[in-house]
Amino acid sequence: SAKQLDQINNFIASGVDAIIVTLADTAASPAITKAAEGAGIPLVFVNLEPQDMAALPASQAYVGSNEIESGTLGAFEACKQLRAMGKSGGATGYIIMGSLSHQAALQRTKDVEDIAGIDMCNFIKIADKQSSEWSRDGAQTLMTNWLSTGTVPDVVFANNDESALGAILALKAANVAMKDVVVVGVDATADALQFMQSGDLDATVFQNAKAQGGGGVDVALKLIKGEAVDKVTY
Repeated sequence: SAKQLDQINNFIASGVDAIIVTLADTAASPAITKAAEGAGIPLVFVNLEPQDMAALPASQAYVGSNEIESGTLGAFEACKQLRAMGKSGGATGYIIMGSLSHQAALQRTKDVEDIAGIDMCNFIKIADKQSSEWSRDGAQTLMTNWLSTGTVPDVVFANNDESALGAILALKAANVAMKDVVVVGVDATADALQFMQSGDLDATVFQNAKAQGGGGVDVALKLIKGEAVDKVTY
């Protein structure tokens, strides 16, 4: 976060017309917001929601995903698949979280827990939740550790596709039949779509990274011209 703020201050010192930021830490946004506002330079946050989003000045905006939708859609799809498999009498689940400094990871995790609390899906019991830092290797290690306790999950809710794929690799290494486990991720990466094609990944939620990047540039250009923009573009 400190390094990122230094970079922002360097951009300000070099007189740029606008700044587009993907935050290193959602809690770092107030200092970045303040620096850009003080310099009178438009600022667009992309992909990771700033902590102070409600208080952003008129010259700043956010372009990203609505994380309530991503986590909720994925978790509900997993619930439906478990019911279709005849597991509505009881299912054990794990949540593999992203980086805990990211608003997206916190929100997607809450979404899963909220879905597991509704009447249709409250047969799902979350046995544990831990962070993989968005990483495939981290998720593979986590799942290997969980499997070593002797509990094979019925469902794995991963905050992102890389973590979902890491969990799948660990499950397969332990000779768990993937048809018996529902695994869901977020992003719809190229690798994830291949794992879906082969029947190992059960669901993912498309996050349009390209539209977020392009949308951030569009909003920045409008702010440079002094045009009004929506505070939030999902």
